[in-house]
Order: sequence, then C-alpha cells, then structure tokens
Amino acid sequence: MYSSTQSSVVNAVLLWTGGVMTSASEIGNWQFLEMRRGTQTTITRMASGPDQTRSALILYGSETGNAQEVAEELGSLAERLRFATQVCELNQSSPDILSSFTVIIFVISTTGQGDLPANSRKFWKSLLLKKLPPTYLSGVNFTSFGLGDSSYPKFNWAVRKLYKRLVQLGANDIYPTGEADQQHPEGLEGTFIPWATDFRKHLLGRHPLAPGEHPIPDDVQLPPKWILRLKDDSSRPSEAIPPTAVADLDEYPGLTDLDNDTRPLPDTFTSTLTENRRVTPKSHWQDVRRIALTIPESVNYVPGDMITITPKSSPKDAQLLIDLMGWHEQADKPISLVPTGESTAASPIPGVESYANLTLRALLTDYLDVRGIPRRGFFSSVAHYTDNELHKERLLEFTNPEYLDELWDYTTRPRRSIIEVLHEFDSVKIPWQHAVSVLPVMRARQFSIASGGERKRTADGKTQFELLIAIVKYQTVIKRIREGVCTKYISTLQPGSTLRIQLQPGGLNSSQQQLTSSTILIGPGTGIAPLRSMLWEKAALVQAFRNQNPGVQPPIGPTVLLYGGRNRTSDFFFEEEWGHLSTLIPLQVLTAFSRDQPQKVYVQDTVRQNFGLFFRLLHDMQGSVYICGSSGKMPQAVREALIEAFQNGDGGPVPGPYNRSQAEEYLIGMEKSGRYKQETW
Repeated sequence: MYSSTQSSVVNAVLLWTGGVMTSASEIGNWQFLEMRRGTQTTITRMASGPDQTRSALILYGSETGNAQEVAEELGSLAERLRFATQVCELNQSSPDILSSFTVIIFVISTTGQGDLPANSRKFWKSLLLKKLPPTYLSGVNFTSFGLGDSSYPKFNWAVRKLYKRLVQLGANDIYPTGEADQQHPEGLEGTFIPWATDFRKHLLGRHPLAPGEHPIPDDVQLPPKWILRLKDDSSRPSEAIPPTAVADLDEYPGLTDLDNDTRPLPDTFTSTLTENRRVTPKSHWQDVRRIALTIPESVNYVPGDMITITPKSSPKDAQLLIDLMGWHEQADKPISLVPTGESTAASPIPGVESYANLTLRALLTDYLDVRGIPRRGFFSSVAHYTDNELHKERLLEFTNPEYLDELWDYTTRPRRSIIEVLHEFDSVKIPWQHAVSVLPVMRARQFSIASGGERKRTADGKTQFELLIAIVKYQTVIKRIREGVCTKYISTLQPGSTLRIQLQPGGLNSSQQQLTSSTILIGPGTGIAPLRSMLWEKAALVQAFRNQNPGVQPPIGPTVLLYGGRNRTSDFFFEEEWGHLSTLIPLQVLTAFSRDQPQKVYVQDTVRQNFGLFFRLLHDMQGSVYICGSSGKMPQAVREALIEAFQNGDGGPVPGPYNRSQAEEYLIGMEKSGRYKQETW
C-alpha cells in the first residue's frame, strides 16, 4: 500500500481493527477511509486493541527522483517481509503519527548547501518547534538512508541533520544510517545495495515472522498498485495525435520540431520558447545552447533558482517499444490508469487523469522514460514476463547483490537504456496493462537560470528565463551513441514551441549584503549560468541605488569572475557581456582555457596564480565565494587552491597568517557563515 510523491488529493486514514495481514496482496482487516482535502496528502494511522501488527512507513525527501526510487525499493523489501507498507514523501506525513508504525525508514537527498529537498521541508520544520519535549518521539523506531555527493562540502548533511533531531526528540535508531555517494565508482547502488541487504537481515531478525510464515520470494511478483485498462468506448480508436510540425529549416537550421506541450503537469507554467541558439562553433565537440523561455505571469526569482523541464520520449522510441512488446492492437485506443483492488496508492503519474484522449502511445511518448538507465528493480519486474529460462536467470542475476559489479557494467557504465535491454531480452513481453508498473515515469530535469536583473523581463513585460544547456551526446565504451533524454528533446525545438516548466528555489541563497559585498565567482563551462544571473542582479542593485542617490558612489565591493573552458574561441560563453557588465559594476574577469597552450590550465591553477587577490577579497574584505559547474574533481581542486591561498596570504615576502590546519578551519568557518557556497551537478 503506497502513497507516492506527487499524490494530490487523498488523505488516507488507516484504521486497524484487529487481525493479521497474511500476504502482500491480501488487505485483511485493514480498512481505508479516503477524504479529499485539497492538494496535500496526509498519512495518519490510529490503532486500537493490543495487536499493533507489522507495519512500515518509508518517508522520502527527493529533488530529482533518486530518493523516491530508493524509497520504493525499500517499500518492496518491507512488503516482501510481510509488513503493511506505505511509501510517501515527508511532507505527506506528520511526526505525531510515527509511533503508530513498527518501523520508519527515512530516505533523504541533500540539496543546495546541505538542505533538505522541498518536499520534506514542511515535515522538517515541524520537528524544529521549540515546544517539543525530548520525549516527543519516544517509541519511534527508525533507520535512515542518505543520498549525497562527496564533491559538496556538506556531504549528506540533510540525513545527518534529520538523524540528530530525531534522536534529540527520543526516537530510537534501530540500524546504522547509510550514506550513498554519487561519486562512488558504482554510483548510488554501490552503497545502497549492500546497506539494504544487511538491513533486510536485521529487520527480519528484529521482527521475525510468525511460525509457518516466510518472506515473499523475489521470484514471486508483487501485485501492481495501478494498471491500465481500456475505456468503455475502446472499440473505436482514439483520435490520432497530430504529428509535430516541422520548422522552416532555412529559418531555424537544425530545429525541426514545433511542439505544443499540453500535458497537465501539476505546479507548472506554460512557457514559450523564444530562443534556441547554438553558442559553440559547429566544429566544436560540444553543442551548447542558449535557451530563452517566457511566461505571461509576473514571477520573481533570484540567482541560483532553477527551471525544471519534463521531456518527452520520441515517437520513434514509442513505436519501437510497441513493436517489441506486441502492443499494436491497444496502442491507439483510449485508456485510463486505475488502482487495483482496494489499493490506496496515489497515482504514479500525477495529473494524467486530466489528459485528453490518453492512449498507450501517448503514455509512452509523454510520460514514460523508455531511454532511461534501468535500476535493479526493473530487472526483477521484467523477469516475471518471460518464459525463456535463460533470460529469466540472467535478469534475476542483475538483482543479486553479489553481482552488483555486473549490473554496473551492463547498465550504468555503457549507459544502456531500458529499450535496449528489452531488445536484447526479446522474450520479455510486458502486458500493456502493467506498463506503468514496470517502466519508470519521466522525471523533470533541472537547469540553473542564467538571467537576472534587467534580463528577467522582456520588453513587453513578460517574465523571462534564460538557460545555458549543454546537449548531451557522446559515444560509450560499447561504441554506441548516447543522447540525454531531456537535452535531445530540447535540441530540436524551434522558437514558438511551448513547454511546461516549473520554477524551483536554488541553494545559493545570496543575501543583498552578499551581492553588494566583495565576491568571487568561479564557473567553468555551463557553470557560468547561475553566476551570470548573479552579475546581472548586482548590476540591477547598483542601478537602483544610483537612481535613488544621484551622484553618490554605490557601496558595492569588487567582483572577480573566474571562468574556465577549453578554448577561448569555442566556449567562452557570454564573453560579449563581461565588458558591458564591468562598466556597471567593479568586475574583473580571469580565465583558464585548458587547451589554448601546451600545458593545461584549469580554474584552480588560476587561483594559485592570484593568491594575493583571492586572499584580499575573501580574508581581508570578508567576501564570499561561489563555485558552480560539474561535480567531481573540480570543486575539490578549487577548495584545495583556496586553502593554499589562505596559507600564502597576500603573496608578499612575509609568510601567510595561517598554517595548513588553520587555513582549513578558516574555510570551514566561511561555509558555516554562508560565505562559501557550491552548486554543482
């Protein structure tokens, strides 16, 4: 029994009336009352009688969907151990009902500067109330699992903060917290699978099954929570979806699609694409686009905020899957998505009930990610849909924790997609009714906004969002071309297309004082996007001050922009703007182009070449530093160079004021005070 992340209208109150749930598919004596109260799902449970049964609540905080996927896998784990199981986002729950469950599992991603994701902050704030006594969560048994990226200074801080607060309020930690690292050689799975395997053993030992009962084996399929079914008028095909219009190739070279996104995606705006222009030469290895979107609504945003775009699958891929699965007869008939039995699980595709003329083909194109890299649970699911014993054995091997390296080598390392897996295991035939239970839902992708200040509005008063997007396309270790699902979708759209977008707060959280104080901005490649937003915002503040105080020098500190790229002539993004901005604000631009000379030069090398400058701005003038761009080695290399700058001092003949440990402590102090911020991806 699941409640997933975007459940919009159901408040589920679970009433225990005695009895024991004897199987994963049997409802037993659980009764469910559904009360529609607006747009927020609240999970509560009331118990009566001495039998508290075995129940598990898995709560997650997720920004891009990774934590949700982990939570759902843990939900399946608990369900196979015959726990009455619920999975939902943190904001859908309340701390005062936690003690009603046998065990609580928290799955939390860290975002921004050590923050909890947006869909968990309401729950988090409810834990921070000063009136709560230290026994508030007595009787709550929990464990937690964090998802983070060790290239961030505040690695997995969200789960650590949550753990500390839960214990402060009297909750009982029954199993050590797991912490996944995106930088792990085998990705998040490298930590999660061993942790989940050991946790399963612990959970079964702590809460043994009744005599004669056994866990539901992995080769027994759990019933789907939602299925597809033909509508009553399915005897006649649905109206065909009009093909995407083709643009004038002379006017928009390479932009072939004019798309009108009418999907009813919750909490989104309809935006119009006004610019989709390549800003790198055609001879350059990477296609980087300058994208502009407008909406008629007046919406404010600040540097560091993001736009999310939910892509679509290509009609070609949808047809390929229809051919592989033999879904031709149902492909264009009207369908609906319905819960099974007495399931209270929220719809896995929020808003789809409002989709006009939904068909299986439309579902594959607009909502399901057939080009995504499959997770372990996918192999477990599709193994039930083949009669080929060799295929089944091989698919189940990928679910075995002992073969984690094989799973990684088969999926993540070559970036093998779901549709490729189904092509190779061609005996797998998924019933079309189960498509939503097996295929992952398309997730929105996040892009940092590059506009700020005067560039936030168009001449006719519309809100404008400018983005700098690298189109993902490369060749893998198995010599196949891979393309990013979202950037491939964006790359062909011509101006005039509409997209459903969502505005999300970022993690830079720059105060006006920081914007006007001394600042160092470090952004290689497309990492320049949020920093450009900040520079235009600074310019707007200066202009506003001058308008109000004619003839008075604006009180703004110096700004150093350190830009990194491969070649000045190929990927020096927004070069034409830096000179103009330097006439509006005190701006100095430093560069590091790694391929423009025999010896490679990176942004950390340019920091070392300017120790005195960085020391004065960050130490003597108490400035702030912002680092944006690719995660991995770059942020750590820049951090190391800054520590050396604090050791070196102003670069004069007198040694710097700090030794190594003192320099590290100074940088940590900057982090704690919000003067050192990182936004990488």
